[in-house]
Amino acid sequence: MDAVEAHTMRLLGTVDSSCMKSAAVLFEPGDVLYGRLRPYLNKVFAPDFRGLASAEFIPLTPVEGVAARFILYRLNSSEFVRFSSRLDEGDRPRVSYEQIGGFLFGVPPSPEQNRIVEALDSYLTRLDAAEQALRRAQANLKRYRASVLKAAVEGRLVPTEAELARQEGREYEPASVLLLRILAERKLRWEKAERAKMKAKGIALKDDRWKAKYEEPAAPDVSGLAELPEGWCWATVDQLAQSMRNGLSTAPHETAGVRILRISAVRPLSVNLGDVRFLPPPATLYESFNIADGDLLFTRYNGNPALVGVCGVVSGLTTRTVYPDKLIRVRLIEPLVQPHFIEIAVNTASSRRHLELLTRTTAGQLGISGTDLKNMPVPLAPLEEQVRISECCQRLLTQGSASRTGIGDSLARIARLRQSILKWAFEGRLVDQDPNDEPAAALLARIRAARAGEAVAAGGTARGRPQKVRA
Repeated sequence: MDAVEAHTMRLLGTVDSSCMKSAAVLFEPGDVLYGRLRPYLNKVFAPDFRGLASAEFIPLTPVEGVAARFILYRLNSSEFVRFSSRLDEGDRPRVSYEQIGGFLFGVPPSPEQNRIVEALDSYLTRLDAAEQALRRAQANLKRYRASVLKAAVEGRLVPTEAELARQEGREYEPASVLLLRILAERKLRWEKAERAKMKAKGIALKDDRWKAKYEEPAAPDVSGLAELPEGWCWATVDQLAQSMRNGLSTAPHETAGVRILRISAVRPLSVNLGDVRFLPPPATLYESFNIADGDLLFTRYNGNPALVGVCGVVSGLTTRTVYPDKLIRVRLIEPLVQPHFIEIAVNTASSRRHLELLTRTTAGQLGISGTDLKNMPVPLAPLEEQVRISECCQRLLTQGSASRTGIGDSLARIARLRQSILKWAFEGRLVDQDPNDEPAAALLARIRAARAGEAVAAGGTARGRPQKVRA
């Protein structure tokens, strides 16, 4: 089934029949292969060679006077797909020859069938070429996005602070010095939070011994990491964060109430604040799980390994929203660390590879731990350079996103136009009719007579059933 592309009638490849381990059906040139598994996938193909196909295909052999490609295009039409998709349900729906045999459609005279096929071949070939050009543009945009992100974390997207300082004859603060300030600020914020906790509990502070409870975050293991641009240094997420916390484990089940993000809301460099479910009020129950602009949200678990540990920044939040247990919220030491710069860094290169290597299966789910995330190495640039990189990246990626949206819209229009052309063809509006053509009624009469003769010869009712063989 994988050898035929959904919706396009294109063959993607073949294998030697010795590779097939299950029952197969024999087909001949001029047959039409119809994929009966998951009919909504719309897998049909007209081979010009003899071979075997998975038994999930139904080979249809058109009778004399009926063009194989006319049948092919008819089965490819949205009208037939809707018809077949309603015939069976379930996780792996299948349809039978008898079920699809009940589909009724108008049959034009044989010469008109050939004119319709010729016109469809012409129109759809041009649409295919346009679609393939758009697909290539999509792939180029994906490579462009990757190259922008790679250049950003390698110090090649904008002039480095070290370069500008030399050109302007001034000093600058390298990231190693900035990191010391970040670590000092991190400790101060911890102390402030601890004082507030003890004050709330009525505990009087007599000395500074309580400060010894502070745990210094671990420095990164730089062995095997790439050399950074001048003025940059490696840090860990834990060094740059004032807090890190898993989300809320309460299961959402309401149609309204307190907004909670779905897991699918977080994708690389993106948080969709509209992708939510709801928890029962009051909102005060979940205050410690509120998100805020500038928060980094990481996926803790996901069925897709490519989406485990990816990160997006919360931006443009207008309504109180909480986050679920399968996400991790990281709050950075702002403004000494720029969230959008860190968002770029942790989704790219060495930082991303760190989590990919640590992704493991726990209780049947692919995931990472908070410790994995804390120890993630992050390239840290001087503060002013972080700002420039973030702004440049956002501008370039926004332009790329607009282009991707435009391509997606064009592909959707091509799909609609393809079905419109098929619809016109089977309504008799695509090509001219010729009054000199033999009427289709005469063709159908010959088909019925031939069928009746076959039935008599066979001693029963003739049926066009596919021939199954064992591969």
